[in-house]
Amino acid sequence: QVQLVESGGGLVQPGGSLRLSCAASGNIFSFNAMGWYRQAPGKQRELVATVTKGRSTNYADSVKGRFTISRDNAKNTVYLQMNSLKPEDTAVYYCNSVPFIPAWGQGTQVTVSS
Repeated sequence: QVQLVESGGGLVQPGGSLRLSCAASGNIFSFNAMGWYRQAPGKQRELVATVTKGRSTNYADSVKGRFTISRDNAKNTVYLQMNSLKPEDTAVYYCNSVPFIPAWGQGTQVTVSS
């Protein structure tokens, strides 16, 4: 059974930074790619960053140059370093495989506000 546990969110001022972590159990890391998704109030969940098992990365245009995704295959953990945060980055952030499977964690809230 797959379990995904996200952490590291919080309240931060515009321009600030946060580092999110996602600990995965089960066999989800056998998937080639892992990703960070986010869902803002009233909006659909969107994929913002992807990292393959070989550590190739891809980003949504809205976060490119500000966010960095990484993974530690030995620890079954995925990270998202978020810099230069903007109010529009406010959302609940989730990790999952890419494409996703129906095993979402509780997410971690990121709020960017002055």
